[in-house]
Amino acid sequence: MLISVVLAGDSRLTQRLGRDELLPLGSRIRIRLNTEYADTEQLMAALRHLLETAGNPQLMTEGLMTTLVEHAAGNYRVLTTLAAELLATAARTQRETLDEKLYFDCFSNTPKRQRRSA
Repeated sequence: MLISVVLAGDSRLTQRLGRDELLPLGSRIRIRLNTEYADTEQLMAALRHLLETAGNPQLMTEGLMTTLVEHAAGNYRVLTTLAAELLATAARTQRETLDEKLYFDCFSNTPKRQRRSA
């Protein structure tokens, strides 16, 4: 029986797998893919692709997509996490289009408890 495991992490993972106590594990990893931060064009292309394959390429405004890409700091995981949070909030509030106002409502520095009471 075979099993495949994907380990994801930053450069610290690679460094730790080189330590003596983890060398047996590190030596069993056959393929390593080291990626760098994505540039804004790559992140925007990925976001557009995700929206298109989800069936609603017009779900987000251009301004929101630009904001998400800028705040993702070159990280696909951050980009998709931000987008998922916005989508969940939009679903709860029954919004048909996601825009910058929703972004600021979701991610303002004010704690949620204070926002709800305001």
